[in-house]
Amino acid sequence: MKAQPPHHPVPADTAAPVVRFRRPADPAWHWLENRDDPEVTAFLEAANAESDAWFAPFEALVERLYHGHLARRELAVHGLRTPLDHYTYWSETAADADYPVWWRHPNGKPDRAVAFLDLEARAASHDFLELGDMALSPDERWLAWTEDTRGDEMFDLFLMCLPDGTPVRLLGGIGPELTWAEDNATLLFTRYDATQRPDSIWRLPLAEGQAGEPVLVLREEDPEFWLGLGKTRSREWLVLESASKDTSECHLVPAREPATPPHRFRERESGVELGLDHRPGHFYLLHNRQAPHFRLDTLDEADLDLGTDAAHWRPLLDHREHATLEGVDAFAWGLVITERDHQEAQVHLRVIELDAAHAITRDTRLPLPETPCSLALGDAPHFDSRRLRLREESFVMPVSWIEHDLDSGARALLKRQPIHGDLPPEELACERLWATAHDGERIPVSVVMRADLAGHPLPTLLYGYGAYGEVLDPWFSVARLELLARGVAFAVAHVRGGGDRGEPWYLAGKLEHKENSFRDFLAARDALVTHGLSDPERIAAYGASAGGLLVGASLNLAPEAFCAAVLDVPFVDVLRTMENPDLPLTTAEYTEWGNPNEPDARKRIRAYSPLDNLASQPWPTVFLQGSWHDTRVPYWEPAKLYARLTELGTAHGSAERRPVLLRTAMAAGHGGASGRFKAWHDNARQDAFILWALGVEPRST
Repeated sequence: MKAQPPHHPVPADTAAPVVRFRRPADPAWHWLENRDDPEVTAFLEAANAESDAWFAPFEALVERLYHGHLARRELAVHGLRTPLDHYTYWSETAADADYPVWWRHPNGKPDRAVAFLDLEARAASHDFLELGDMALSPDERWLAWTEDTRGDEMFDLFLMCLPDGTPVRLLGGIGPELTWAEDNATLLFTRYDATQRPDSIWRLPLAEGQAGEPVLVLREEDPEFWLGLGKTRSREWLVLESASKDTSECHLVPAREPATPPHRFRERESGVELGLDHRPGHFYLLHNRQAPHFRLDTLDEADLDLGTDAAHWRPLLDHREHATLEGVDAFAWGLVITERDHQEAQVHLRVIELDAAHAITRDTRLPLPETPCSLALGDAPHFDSRRLRLREESFVMPVSWIEHDLDSGARALLKRQPIHGDLPPEELACERLWATAHDGERIPVSVVMRADLAGHPLPTLLYGYGAYGEVLDPWFSVARLELLARGVAFAVAHVRGGGDRGEPWYLAGKLEHKENSFRDFLAARDALVTHGLSDPERIAAYGASAGGLLVGASLNLAPEAFCAAVLDVPFVDVLRTMENPDLPLTTAEYTEWGNPNEPDARKRIRAYSPLDNLASQPWPTVFLQGSWHDTRVPYWEPAKLYARLTELGTAHGSAERRPVLLRTAMAAGHGGASGRFKAWHDNARQDAFILWALGVEPRST
């Protein structure tokens, strides 16, 4: 068992935590940043006890929500089987298990199935377990994996001879990523610097399970860049990527000769992002050099040494104003391109077939099951496969895995997430509406609800994120059904700063344009009311991580717009965090938020950072959630916001009417609880708060 923070019993009759632990000399509550101060854990546990007391009347509701969720879900989960060169692999999670067991059988011999990695058993001795990465050696003899047993994203590396060898811990305190070279004897991994930035890539020589000394392959000195690693789908090249939020470069190593010094494909150019894949004879370069929405060029493999000069790149897909190219996957027969239509805010998969002369013989988009929806290329381990595995889902369609035959066009359903209970997917309705922002821009807003309630103003939970170019493509949620069944609508604001309408959408919500994200979120809220979908007095906001910044800044602008808010591991102390380069991730975030050492950037961040802009008017009721081991958003950010909002509410006499609650998971990281049953129970508690705040469920005292 890993050591946990010391426990401080909190008597039930003591004063409120904010009163007991207030330090008048530190009104900003910065002392909470001292993890080693025993009063910090005492304060957090007192706040947890206060939260437990507030939720006590909801205990029966929480249990109903939790068991209702279990009743809707297929608890015994069998993963989709994936055949590799020698064996077929899949996972199985027992109905009463938190974690899966991984299995395999020789191809064509399903009666010889063997379990080879039991994560449920490995989790038995830990309060927390997260699998970072799993990597099979090309000959499928060896399995390497990384696991985190605290939630702080520091991973241990294990190696096992398949199928039943003894797991051996090789290294600790490394990054999650792993990649095998094609020699079956070399494993590549990442290490962190003092700020938990992946700053170096190492190769580990292995001989029959015995590890040699790790050898440094590449180090990144610029604190705004981090390293990642992978392999081309052709399995010919190892790809070592160095990237910031807006600039990247690739280094290549022959996958069969991993001791070869890495070849820098092209010297980095500020603001230029580069993605790369390979087919024998050709490299494919997805980049935004003089093409803000990205274009696709090719380079002959024989001209690799000339790749540093863009004059040798040949165009394959030109830049277009109405779509952003997001990814390229190479196959023996051609390419699958992931692209996003700006007007539709919809992702598409585009199949491009190439002949021996490298001419395009086919260029088509794969069909969509419905719009809006999510569509992604699934596992396709065989380079020459003409049957693509696709993953499809929407707000009203459970996750489905489809096999698409490129020759016949036939689509075969491989697996669909089963849904049980009294609200089947066909009884749901989804609408896409467009809000008008403060500057006239059209903001997509997605809404899902019970079909029989469509057209009525409903209590609504509005969700948003709006950072890093992340997209909120439609996703099906079993947990969400508990809210929908009780008459709540769930809405998503696809604000600028995300990538929902392509690269321009991201750029229009970062750095000096960040305020657009907050204004878009409020415009989405108003559009829900204007279109008659939401009750204006019963709209709650939800944001997690950078989405917590979105919601927090929006509440500072218009605290009356929402009746409540849930902020999960919220990034709300933006200026102070960005001013501390010793914290994990800070320097790498300069290209997203700005470098506060620059006066203009500091002024901008100061103007929207939620903790720096709390006004005399209190927020609505708020449920804040943090995690003790979170290295992305430290526990003290939600804790500080809790303390200051509580003081603000007390000063205005609204503390009882508008409670501020804080719950800190003392054995978890940024993603919360690692076991699925604990995570579902935490979600049920959160839903109980939302239902109460929206006036759907009463709170007895």
